[in-house]
Amino acid sequence: MQPDYFEFYQLPETFRPDEAALKRAYYKLSREYHPDFHATSSVEHQQETLHLATLNTNAYRTLSDPDLRMAYILSRHGLLEEGKQELPAEFLMEVMDLNEQLMELEFDPDATNVRRVEDEVTILSDTLEAGIEPVLAGYEMLPGDKKPQALQQIRTYYLKKRYLLRIRESLAKFAARS
Repeated sequence: MQPDYFEFYQLPETFRPDEAALKRAYYKLSREYHPDFHATSSVEHQQETLHLATLNTNAYRTLSDPDLRMAYILSRHGLLEEGKQELPAEFLMEVMDLNEQLMELEFDPDATNVRRVEDEVTILSDTLEAGIEPVLAGYEMLPGDKKPQALQQIRTYYLKKRYLLRIRESLAKFAARS
């Protein structure tokens, strides 16, 4: 079981944390668990302090990055298990045309076509972002029985976003060749 970073920082589980509160908690615990302040302690206490300092670093690194934070929350709720990351059929149909265009670019890396596909991916990404933003912003205030449905929407968004990221990475290779 992975540690509860939100509990560690005494913050609510949210996709939109108070960045200043997160940073304050991190710096406070960084000072508290800094190994230099525990150099004369017992070996056991030094090991525990080192563990907490590492936990603090990992918690801050995860919660301060929107994508890592999203993956972390979804994982904690068992929604990013290996082999259970299928995308909705309607999305796959939408991106099938993009994949076909990528295959064409493989054989004919044309700069104009690369830009056109990039534009299509940007429009699709922007639409996804606009659709999920209210869910992300309102998640923390949802009653407990409504959170699973919101988490499913966020999971679908996350998987779509990752899929589009792979398309962008392929496009970057074609852009470099054209």
